Amino acid sequence: MLPSLRKEEKDYVIAKVQEYFELERGEEIGDLAADQLMQLMVEELGPFLYNKGIQDARQMVEQKVMNLDEDLLALTRPAGRPKR
Repeated sequence: MLPSLRKEEKDYVIAKVQEYFELERGEEIGDLAADQLMQLMVEELGPFLYNKGIQDARQMVEQKVMNLDEDLLALTRPAGRPKR
């Protein structure tokens, strides 16, 4: 189950869907039709976009860990007796 949008977010998306149909297709659609289209897009596209966000976040974290590992290795000091 995908998280639901806040009312303000939902209203914004519905208005953008209606604006798109009017400007790009020369069609007017009502609130209900725009809401149904938005719900379909959320259900169908939402998981793909969510997974892409998780993948991007994972890559960023892996890069940060790699940088941290390099920084920690740079702090190591030689140990043991000096050679004569």
